[in-house]
Amino acid sequence: MINSIKSAIVIGATGLVGKRLLYLLNESKRCDKITAIVRSENEELKKLKKVHQIVLNDFFLLNRVNIEEYTHAFSCLGTTIKKAGSKENFYQIDFEMNAHFAKLFQNTETHYLLISALGANAQSKFFYNQVKGQLEQYIQSLALSKVSIIQPSLLLGHRDEQRTLEDFTQKLYLKFSHLVPNTFKYKPVTSEQVAYTMVEAACYQTEKLKIYDNLAIHQIK
Repeated sequence: MINSIKSAIVIGATGLVGKRLLYLLNESKRCDKITAIVRSENEELKKLKKVHQIVLNDFFLLNRVNIEEYTHAFSCLGTTIKKAGSKENFYQIDFEMNAHFAKLFQNTETHYLLISALGANAQSKFFYNQVKGQLEQYIQSLALSKVSIIQPSLLLGHRDEQRTLEDFTQKLYLKFSHLVPNTFKYKPVTSEQVAYTMVEAACYQTEKLKIYDNLAIHQIK
C-alpha cells in the first residue's frame, strides 16, 4: 500500500537535506502540499509550486494550532557545535527544538520522520552522538502514530555555510570512493539519498517505528 503525502510540514527546510527533500516532495505526484518553516523567506523556495513558507524567528512558537492539518512531519533540523557556538546552543537546536516539534504531534495520526545520525547513542562518550541518542529515546517515548528515524553517516553535498572538516573529508572521500565497498557501515551518503529515503519511508512504511541506518539508506537509493 502506498501512502499519499496529503500535507507535509518540514523544519530544517533550507539545510542540505531539507532543501533537497522539498524538491523531491514538490516533484512527487504522491504529495499534495508542503509547508516549510523558515526563519526568513527563501527566494529559491518560492519557485516550488507546492511549497508554502511560514516565517518564524523562533521555532518554539510552533503550537498545536499550526500542525493540525498535516499527515507527515519531517525534521531535517540539525547543526554542529562549531556553528551553534557552544554545546548549550547545539543542545537547544538539535534536542530541544526537535523535541518540541515532535511533541506537537502526540496523539495525532501524523507520521513523524527525523534525521538523526549514525552512532546516535545516549550513553556515547561523544557529545554529538549522545545528544542524537537522547533525542531518539525521547521521540520513541512519545505517543506518536508512526515514526521513521534516519541515521546517515557523513553527508555529501554543497552547504551554504562552510564546514572545513566536512569539506575536507568530502574531497578525500570522493578521491578514494572507488575503493570503499558498498557494505562499509560508515560509507558517506548524499543529501539526495537521505531525502529520498525520507520520501520512501513516508510512502511505504507500515511499521509503527522503523530505523533506517546508513546501509539501509544506500540500499534504498
